This record gives sequence, structure tokens and C-alpha cells, in this order.
Amino acid sequence: MLTVISHPLITHKLTQLRRKETGTKDFRETLDEIAGLMAYEITRDIPLKDVTIETPICYTNTQELATDIVLVPVLRAGLGMVDGISNLVPTAKVGHIGLYRDHETLKPMSYYAKFPSNLPRAVVMILDPMLATGGSASAAINMVKSAGAKVIKLVCVVGAPEGVKRIESDHPDVNIYISALDEKLNELGYIVPGLGDAGDRLFGTK
Repeated sequence: MLTVISHPLITHKLTQLRRKETGTKDFRETLDEIAGLMAYEITRDIPLKDVTIETPICYTNTQELATDIVLVPVLRAGLGMVDGISNLVPTAKVGHIGLYRDHETLKPMSYYAKFPSNLPRAVVMILDPMLATGGSASAAINMVKSAGAKVIKLVCVVGAPEGVKRIESDHPDVNIYISALDEKLNELGYIVPGLGDAGDRLFGTK
């Protein structure tokens, strides 16, 4: 259920992403590149269908994608992963989920949700660079399930054991893909060693 995507290029780029001194431009570009590299593993089990085509030489039997793909970034930080994957799968449609944490209950609250109509018959990839407590990811999965999604993949760059455990408990039918399983969460709920607040670093808001 949990797949940690290990590749020298991803490891190298993740090191750049983690560096405190990495600025907004480089952070945004590197996150995009990591998502693109992760896409190869994420799409490994996408079903294919047989087709017959004509090349400049002759007719031949080959295969092409048999299912739709929908990318659903969790706002804001998930937006930084969309282009890296959609550059490889340009036919993918994109939905959006907006969540915030209630200051009193600390539970994730939805303020926006918009999905394409093909969600029930598509492979749905929920995108969020950080899997920390797992609360927001679990809520996002509930939202796409309520909208009819059947095949769901949670795609994050770094994850904490606490978040992975939460998703495995709440949604045992959802595959989790990360490029690094970090040590733990600190007392403030940040992933250690992590990469800070991905949304702020991505958009330069802090």
C-alpha cells in the first residue's frame, strides 16, 4: 500500500528542496521536477487497451491508456505538483480541493471542491507535497470518494509515519506514494526533517 519511490535523481532533487536557503523559484521548479519523476512509478499500473494503428510503414497492433486520469491538488501546495505530472499525461483533467484547519477543533474544513465529471471512471491522484498528520489527506480522500471516485492514489513528496498510519487506517483501499519517509512529527505538527511549510515556500508567502 505504501510505495517509497527511491531514485538517485529524486533523492538529489529532494535534498535541494529541503535546503533552508532554497528560494521560491528553485523550490517551485524542483517540486515540479520531483513530481514528474514520481509520475513514472505512480502510473506503472495504469491499465492499457489494445488498438490497431497505421504507422508510415504499415498497420500494427499496439496499446494505449485505457482509463482517464484526474489530478486533484490540495490547495495551495498541491498546485506545485500538477505541471510535473500533467506534462507527462497531458490528457489528465484537474480537480481542486481547498481545506483549512479549524482553530478550535483542529479538524480539516473544506472551503472549495470542484471535480471533472469523469471522476468515477478515472484513476484519481490526490496531490499534496506533505503527508504530516494525515488529517487533511484523509479528508480529501473522503471528498473524492463522495464524488464517486473508485481508484485513488495519494501522491506526496515527504511523509511522516504518523500520516502514513492514519491513511492506512482510514483508507486501506488507497495506495500511498512518497519519495521519502521522514522520521516523525515535532510538537507543532511539522515533519522532521521535512522541508518546512511547502505552501509558503512554493508561493513566497513567508
